[in-house]
Amino acid sequence: MFREIIKAIVLGIVEGITEWLPISSTGHMILVEEFIKFDASAEFMEMFRVVIQLGAILAVVLLYFHKLNPFAPSKTLKQKRDTMDIWFKVIVGVLPAAVLGFLFDDWFDANFYNYQTVTLTLILYGILFIVIENKNKGKPASIRSFKDMSYKTALMIGFFQVLSLVPGTSRSGATILGAIILGTSRNIAAEYSFFLSIPVMFGASALKLVKFGFVFTGLEMAVLVTGMAVAFFISLISIRFLLRYIKNNDFKAFGWYRIILGILVSGYFMFIS
Repeated sequence: MFREIIKAIVLGIVEGITEWLPISSTGHMILVEEFIKFDASAEFMEMFRVVIQLGAILAVVLLYFHKLNPFAPSKTLKQKRDTMDIWFKVIVGVLPAAVLGFLFDDWFDANFYNYQTVTLTLILYGILFIVIENKNKGKPASIRSFKDMSYKTALMIGFFQVLSLVPGTSRSGATILGAIILGTSRNIAAEYSFFLSIPVMFGASALKLVKFGFVFTGLEMAVLVTGMAVAFFISLISIRFLLRYIKNNDFKAFGWYRIILGILVSGYFMFIS
């Protein structure tokens, strides 16, 4: 049991870092799971990869609780309306991924959850980050607050999020990249990506839990809770790091990282095959 808990801690660390940085949590999970084999069923692992993200999502809820709470007594009526406006834009942005994810999530997992797809998407989106950042260099963002973001823009960013159904894309990477293309500042792009993750990941986790059946052995429950707890604490650090980083830096470093990781993943699997 102790070994399985250590493995859960490692995967929780990986999830807490890679869920928020635009470098693909799935790509890292596939690579890490090559070296860390759980003594668990394939059904449990399929559920674990998704539900462990709840820990990461709770970090967003904690960090942004006041900003996202429309009922905070300290807020004025206008501030409460502004908060509700953020939530309405989140709901609009979630709709494309919620509908298509519900219909095709299992199909995408069955057909694209492999190192070839992950390698391709890691490298492709890494290149896109570099190209788009170079293109936008020195160009002021037209959307610098949530008030500036229209519902049309929110919906369009939501369609970019649909791309993350393909493993290796990175949900945060797709939404941040899409938001930047549409003229959003890096800070607002990152925060909106965080907020979109709340209903998306709660919904995805609920679906996986229902499919799994809520029936756990003692070891499975210990592994799941440990992974979620570690993902929560590491996410607090990762989110704060990203927000500090993008104040003075662009996303090109993440683009190069994705390209290098994609090459390493491809080389590793080609070597062992």
